[in-house]
Amino acid sequence: MLKIGVIPGDGVGPEVIEASLAILEKVARQDGIEYTLEHFNLGGERYLATGDVLPQDDLDRLRRCDVILLGAVGHPGVAPGVLEKGILLKLRFDFHQYVNLRPIRLYPGAPTPIRGKGPDDIDMVVVRENNEDLYVGAGGFTYKGTPEEVAIQTSINTRAGVERCIRYAFEAARARASRGPFHGLSDDDKRKGFVRQLTLVAKTNVLTFAHDLWMRAFTETSRDYPDVKCDYQHVDACCMRMVTNPERFDVIVTTNMFGDIITDLGAVLQGGMGLASSGNLNPDKTAPSMFEPVHGSAPDIAGQGIANPLAAILSTAMMLDHVGAGKSAERIRRAVASVLARPTPKTPDLGGKNTTAEVGNAVRDALD
Repeated sequence: MLKIGVIPGDGVGPEVIEASLAILEKVARQDGIEYTLEHFNLGGERYLATGDVLPQDDLDRLRRCDVILLGAVGHPGVAPGVLEKGILLKLRFDFHQYVNLRPIRLYPGAPTPIRGKGPDDIDMVVVRENNEDLYVGAGGFTYKGTPEEVAIQTSINTRAGVERCIRYAFEAARARASRGPFHGLSDDDKRKGFVRQLTLVAKTNVLTFAHDLWMRAFTETSRDYPDVKCDYQHVDACCMRMVTNPERFDVIVTTNMFGDIITDLGAVLQGGMGLASSGNLNPDKTAPSMFEPVHGSAPDIAGQGIANPLAAILSTAMMLDHVGAGKSAERIRRAVASVLARPTPKTPDLGGKNTTAEVGNAVRDALD
């Protein structure tokens, strides 16, 4: 029996979670997946009412779940960083969710601002290190609030943390080989036996300590994966080429900070934040992994019933992949693709006039 912790959270979170749970209910019934839901009241409203962000009792209950489905965190009445650090980063660190997985896939019918590019050109996945770098919170202030103020934020990178993320990325590239060779490989690459490609994105020419570690770990780990072609891009060049030549990317592995930035760029390429799913993974499954849409709480449209539920639905599919129900996950993705290929229904972010519920119901009806 699969135990799913559900954190609807703030803003549009409850609305998109409701739609995704309806999809989960149908696909689970059709495919014989047994599960239970445990709901958690965590987010801005609880914090404002009680002062609680993530009490130990809730943390312990979440730890006993197999996976977690999160709607959104962020409240206009709460100072930035309180909920993000107290819930998102707390769960990522305490549960050793050291990989943030972000597919960037343009579905037919979804808009992209990149002229002349289509679904065959925009299909990559970013493996973002999720437990280190600047997000560790190492640093501090001296003379805060004075003209002499100094603020220090330290990037922490360990060989163990870097290598486990890189190894996961190589495995992800190898797993994509089941779809056939990466179309961005040259004939010479194919003759050399390469099937897929992994690109390290860093800044080795400036961050000569931390990213030297990344490059050495990448090079040394690559010896175990002779069928995966290794590529390297400085992060600024990567951003440029994601726009001009997205077809050159297959799997990307990168640091926590750089991954945060380039995946939001990737979300725009695939049609917007309303289509961007993610997983915070504990690949060892020693604690629950957490799946969430990346669009945030969007307080400006909360309660209007017009939030795009597709990112949450696709995150639910990622959750099913993680627990070994890949066929069910693929059925959800096919249903989403079917809906996106039609003129309607579409929520306002995709140029339509339909509601969250109407789009969610369309996906539910499209499940084959």
